[in-house]
Amino acid sequence: MSKSTLLLWDIDGTIIVSQGAGVRAMERALTKCFGVSCDLSVIDWAGRTDSWIVTAVLRHVGLEYTPENARVYLETYLELLPMELRNGPQGQVLPGVTTLLELLHRHPDVAQGLLTGNLRRGAEHKLTHYGVWHYFAFGAFADDSPHRNDLGPHAQRRAKELHDREFAPERTFIIGDTPHDIACGKVIGAHTIAVATGQHSVAQLAAHQPTVVFPNLADTAAFLRTIGVPAAE
Repeated sequence: MSKSTLLLWDIDGTIIVSQGAGVRAMERALTKCFGVSCDLSVIDWAGRTDSWIVTAVLRHVGLEYTPENARVYLETYLELLPMELRNGPQGQVLPGVTTLLELLHRHPDVAQGLLTGNLRRGAEHKLTHYGVWHYFAFGAFADDSPHRNDLGPHAQRRAKELHDREFAPERTFIIGDTPHDIACGKVIGAHTIAVATGQHSVAQLAAHQPTVVFPNLADTAAFLRTIGVPAAE
């Protein structure tokens, strides 16, 4: 059976919460690279890309943005991230997500990938730590563009390359926890499934007019109805 439904998942606040591992790794990398200490939680980076965030951080602390500064900073962040995932406060895969990922992974009609603001290596570190990286054979990442609205076409292209078919926009679903996820889905004409397991409430997400908003992804049947596929036998 040829796959016809494409799901593209955000990571932080949607699949997992890492209890600030990424922020701590960014803060430690800032000190290690440039000798600067700063509470980076003051920067609103929910739904942003890592390549956008590094620009914002350097400007926030008064450091010059150069491609070399950005490269060194992000490389150091990626080196420190696994340690923060292991040693920081315990995060988790969010409610219902593992059940959905496993069911959809086995479903003959569904292809699923990532559409995330993480760098690819950062995405792999996080999802490997929480035991769900193997569900994703492709994706679009901050390596592709600093602008989240640019990422959809990269994910579509990789889905086509892997599955040897075009996925229609009306059978494509972006799943995320921020208004930025909703916006990037609309750019490519996809449906948008917003989930209030990050920093935004159901009401805040609904104001951006996604296709649907869930408080979390624990209701497997409701999710499957939304994407219009029956449970696999």
